[in-house]
Amino acid sequence: MWVVWLLLFLLSPPALADAIADAKQLLRVSNTEDHFQALAADQVRDIIRTYSSIVSMTVDVRLPREVTSNIADCYARVYAWENFEQGIAEIIAEQLSQKEILLLTDFYQDLSLPPMEIDTFKGAIAKAPQLERVSADYIFSHSGNCVEHSSLAIRRYLSEHYDLQDLLSADS
Repeated sequence: MWVVWLLLFLLSPPALADAIADAKQLLRVSNTEDHFQALAADQVRDIIRTYSSIVSMTVDVRLPREVTSNIADCYARVYAWENFEQGIAEIIAEQLSQKEILLLTDFYQDLSLPPMEIDTFKGAIAKAPQLERVSADYIFSHSGNCVEHSSLAIRRYLSEHYDLQDLLSADS
């Protein structure tokens, strides 16, 4: 029995490594990194807008660029594509067959599809919602948190430039 496990162990990693390499190629040709970074930048902009609104409404102070940049830098580090590429490639390698990965890669590279592969293509596309869910779960569970950092940056700025007691009592 242990011989079977040993054989599986020795034979599986290269196949998985090839599938992961192919999945990374698919991620590259589909410009997934660019899409991911654009979505992350939009999210960071919304987060900073929210923080700025809360501070403005609470203590009538506008956060300076140095504070918002500090917050944006934290989110940029936490949500950098490099932090997730390997895991997402592994998810693709686990969820799609090698044939599906290669077919999608070819499709993205030259936007063509052999007629005899249409069913395989449809099958791969049908897996997109599951891939999206699993990838989102992966990103959520493997990302850091900038809330505490952001809160500290805002509090530090306010305490260095304003009398917090005056700000808070003026609102009451």
